Amino acid sequence: MIIGIDPGKGGGVASIASDKSIKIFNCPDTIKEMVEILRSCRNYAWIESEPLLTFIEWVHAFPTDGRKGSFTFGTNYGIWLGIIESLGIPYKKVSPQKWMASYQPLPKEKKLRKAKLKELAQEWHPKATLKTSDAILIAVWGNNE
Repeated sequence: MIIGIDPGKGGGVASIASDKSIKIFNCPDTIKEMVEILRSCRNYAWIESEPLLTFIEWVHAFPTDGRKGSFTFGTNYGIWLGIIESLGIPYKKVSPQKWMASYQPLPKEKKLRKAKLKELAQEWHPKATLKTSDAILIAVWGNNE
């Protein structure tokens, strides 16, 4: 099983099982719900005797980001890493540039790029949204690694 995580509050989680079925989740509002998503993925992989690997988008703040937004984003990223580590789930950090390289060409402007990524994610899961599309594409990218 491959798990893809877009760690922002506006992000999501996607898992791909060995049968290629994909489950998607919006980033929950509570840490408890975040834990439950990853625990259920881990338990499923264990029950089905599937290897498990998580790819989390490796992100950092930009000078143009606001202080509050950067702090919130960094906190959420740290929470995801803490949950992954505490559940003993193997993981790799992947930069946006690396996983997005598989989906080129993409528009430079963020709003257009996000729309294109959502369109691509919907090829894998018809119910992909702006919140879950990056996670789906990270998981698909990780599955092909």
